[in-house]
Amino acid sequence: MTARARIRDAALLQFADHGMKGATFRGIAEAAGVSVGLVQHHFGSKEALRDACDAYALDTVRALSSKGAGGDIGDPGFLASAERLSLPVRRYLARALVDGSAAAARMFDDLVVTTEEYIADPPQGVNRPETRDAQAYAAVMVAMTTGVEVLHEHLSRVLRTDTYSAAGSQRLRRAFLEIFDDRLLSREMVARAHAAMDEYEASLAKGEDDE
Repeated sequence: MTARARIRDAALLQFADHGMKGATFRGIAEAAGVSVGLVQHHFGSKEALRDACDAYALDTVRALSSKGAGGDIGDPGFLASAERLSLPVRRYLARALVDGSAAAARMFDDLVVTTEEYIADPPQGVNRPETRDAQAYAAVMVAMTTGVEVLHEHLSRVLRTDTYSAAGSQRLRRAFLEIFDDRLLSREMVARAHAAMDEYEASLAKGEDDE
């Protein structure tokens, strides 16, 4: 990874843990293993760094959603890759939405627009939902999916597993598959997704046994 990418990834987690006000260039630099000067060189200000994190988070959500709907959701390898890429983004989004910043509002709006475009012209294998109000449909979908991240602690308590862990994430994915089953995804795609998750979970269990 480039130094810029390492700084951005470190900033995602620092913002997630400490919020915009609590995160510092020094803490981000230490987490990234670089100097404070290099952070300033690449981003200039904390606001610019947050903007870069916002853009990366939105691009990651778009890319994973597109690949998943395009058929990769049935590939266990994709699930493992998605887990690695999405975890810091999920944590970042949860904190940003709670902080109520202008950046979080902008990101929420962008996600609604992206979801509207998605349901207006869905990929192959994805059903186009019947709705009288596409904007409201998209907004509620985004609120539901991002709300799961905001309510991370409550969900983890009830499910008795950390929803940011591999096992917890899988339980959430299965729940979403079942909730959106007939509305957005074909039966065949849902079946392939469950089969892929079975294989992925088996590989995780095997890895734990080997240890």
